Amino acid sequence: MTKARHTFKSGSLTLSYLDAGGEGELIIALHAHWMEGQTFMALADSLQPEWRVIALDQRGHGHSDHAFSYTREDYIHDLAALYDHLGIKRAILLGNSLGGVNAYQFAARHPDRVRALIIEDIGVVVKDDISFVLNWAGVFETRQHLEKVVGPRFLPYLQDSFRQGTNGWRLAFDPTEMVDSQRCLWGDYWSDWLASVCPALLIRGEESRVTSQVHLEAMAARRPHTLLRHLPGGHVVHFDNPEAFAATIRRFLIDSANP
Repeated sequence: MTKARHTFKSGSLTLSYLDAGGEGELIIALHAHWMEGQTFMALADSLQPEWRVIALDQRGHGHSDHAFSYTREDYIHDLAALYDHLGIKRAILLGNSLGGVNAYQFAARHPDRVRALIIEDIGVVVKDDISFVLNWAGVFETRQHLEKVVGPRFLPYLQDSFRQGTNGWRLAFDPTEMVDSQRCLWGDYWSDWLASVCPALLIRGEESRVTSQVHLEAMAARRPHTLLRHLPGGHVVHFDNPEAFAATIRRFLIDSANP
């Protein structure tokens, strides 16, 4: 399938998304901070033809506009605008980290619009500090210089976000905006997590530095129709362990459609 890039309006912002195409059941995929929709395209290939992945570049990321505000309600409004743009009533929501919170909060507010949730390595109490990304701000003379500043731990996940301009290399996102967005993400979201009852799959990376096994086990135990799976990998499991991630999602989606 040829993946097509499209845009739509959310308020004054123009947001971009990738559509993997096909006639399968729709999955809307929401990336983590710093990443963009491209990160889910290998997964889209693995899930075709049964599922059609649409991967949003969320505000301030990828090919979407930067914004002056990154509140919880901003992200939820963007997702509702995407639904309206696509003319759909229901979809499966897949979210990693930031995208995971956006997904289950959207389900809490619009339960009739979510057939199932797939939440990748994020909990319901968020307090991580990402202010270290401020060191990544600016324009760098060479790609190698920017790669060195980002460092080996995060570099594999940020390749899609590198941009070359007339003055040098930079990241597609503004690190200052990411810090603002993360601060808006801090909070306790147990009530949102427990507000929906659609089938849900929680996936935790066994080497994750962001989540704990105990916390995700509590999330699965307290919410009905919720399955927890642990997979080898870190915080971005779909990147670290793509085959197992795709197989786990496929099994869940088949089972949840035929309970």
